[in-house]
Amino acid sequence: MKFLDLARVNIRSGSGGNGAVSFRREKFVEYGGPDGGDGGNGGNVWAEAVDGLNTLIDYRYQQHFFAQNGKGGMGRQRTGRSGDDIVLRVPVGTEILEEDEETVIADLTEVGQRVLLARGGNGGFGNLHFKTATNQAPRHANPGQEGVERTIWLRLKLIADVGLLGLPNAGKSTFLAATSNARPKIADYPFTTLHPNLGVVGVDGTEFVVADIPGLIEGAHEGRGIGDRFLGHVERCAVLLHLVDGTSLTVAEDYHTIIHELEAYGGQLADKPRVTALNKIDALDADELAERRAALEEACGGPVLTMSGVSREGVTEVLRALLRVIRADRAPAHEESGEWRP
Repeated sequence: MKFLDLARVNIRSGSGGNGAVSFRREKFVEYGGPDGGDGGNGGNVWAEAVDGLNTLIDYRYQQHFFAQNGKGGMGRQRTGRSGDDIVLRVPVGTEILEEDEETVIADLTEVGQRVLLARGGNGGFGNLHFKTATNQAPRHANPGQEGVERTIWLRLKLIADVGLLGLPNAGKSTFLAATSNARPKIADYPFTTLHPNLGVVGVDGTEFVVADIPGLIEGAHEGRGIGDRFLGHVERCAVLLHLVDGTSLTVAEDYHTIIHELEAYGGQLADKPRVTALNKIDALDADELAERRAALEEACGGPVLTMSGVSREGVTEVLRALLRVIRADRAPAHEESGEWRP
């Protein structure tokens, strides 16, 4: 299945049915009077987060969704049938935006969440509705209210506990493959990962979700390389794992390149908790490892873990460090709800 995380959709709610102008005509009923029924309401347009979806690919091939119009009222005080609603089923983690791609209408982060995107038009009143003591034979009815038509954007942001960051070929996909059942494409050339991947990682009897996104390069916020369009998939993460290629001769510069792109992206991403790890230490001797670890610690101003996704050396320590941050982030929510889930 092809990954698609942004889709433009046109929606329209149903129009209400017209009210009826009708008079009761029956044998032996001298004064029949008006009996025109009201029109039915138009259908609404909803969006609902459902389980089992992880892409917006369905909205690539169909972009127009129109709810059903209400039926008109009829004689004998019969109300017209209301139009059927239409529901856009989207993956959990989908943001719904206005046409300007900036104004957020809703953020669906849990299965079963629903939001009304366009309300159907009300049905018009039939002439029975206008009968009064001084106007006992009204000859007019209301037309149905028009539906609402609008253009929206659907933007998927994957829900994960940990987000992987790093330059292309920093070893992010190898780390995900080594710690989970995910099987991302791995090769020795840049931009092997072209779309985000999710993996469920376990350590010390606890599982959490890790998101691997395509690598960033200098100028990604200006559209260079694949750009920073996939950074939205790590906005919801509790912690970021920043992997730095230990075989690079410029580990400090590599670190600052990613941090600069996070700051240029904006929002709260640059302020999220980060765990920094020097990767590919299996290709370094003791002196090179000590030198590059010291350079990276000076650049980030904090401790640096060392690991190798290939030999799996140090991987467990990195996972435990991530788990500590995740537990600290989730603890306040569990305390409010009165329950604890690791």
